Amino acid sequence: MLQEATRREQVDMALLRRYHEHDDMRAREELAERCLPLVRSLARRYQGRGEEFEDLVQAGTVGLVKAIDRFDLEAGRRFVSFAAPNITGEIRRHFRDHTWDVHVPRSMQELDAKVQSARSAAIADSGREPTDDDLAEILSVPVAEIREARSAGRAYRAMSLDAPAGEARDVADTHGTTDPGYRHVEHVATLADARTALTDRERDVLDMRYDDELLQREIATRIGVSQMQVSRIISGAIEKMADHVAPPSAAVAA
Repeated sequence: MLQEATRREQVDMALLRRYHEHDDMRAREELAERCLPLVRSLARRYQGRGEEFEDLVQAGTVGLVKAIDRFDLEAGRRFVSFAAPNITGEIRRHFRDHTWDVHVPRSMQELDAKVQSARSAAIADSGREPTDDDLAEILSVPVAEIREARSAGRAYRAMSLDAPAGEARDVADTHGTTDPGYRHVEHVATLADARTALTDRERDVLDMRYDDELLQREIATRIGVSQMQVSRIISGAIEKMADHVAPPSAAVAA
């Protein structure tokens, strides 16, 4: 017989259908709330890079909502696997749009903005590119500060990876390879989803075995059961996790 959809995926799909097929906004909100732990988990990977954690969560939540809106009910994929790269993509976009490539004093940022405005006005008036001396005279600041502000501005306006690089290629095409982080994020999301199928005891045993790297006999002593029972708990938990994340269409022998 056909393997039934996992419990979490059944709920996710039911909410997605209510939203996409019946325009049920409460279903959309409920699904977003269900997935907030995933958003926070992915946002933690980007902590310590100069942005507040809650700002990262907010950006990730935007990605989550976009994933809910864009999800194709007929694509035959799990929602959590679709949502994870959308969430991380929005967090990365937050860094691109809201942070500077290098740390620059706010005074330099503000002066750079004034320099750009004065430059545009000067070009409009005279039809030529103003020199640093011209800009210093317009803004009544030392020419050395004009040059420093323009250098800071160039750091902020670093070349986009979407910029042309010749021969019908983008700059992104000339650097690096596929980011393995996306696959890792999906694995983390899948594991977190699978663990929801376990009891607290099963999760504790797996944590002791694979995180703390305790031997089965050490776990048995801690929880007061035999080593054989620990082995059964581990194998049973792994089987439950595998069943929980199995594709809805997976067939099993009767």
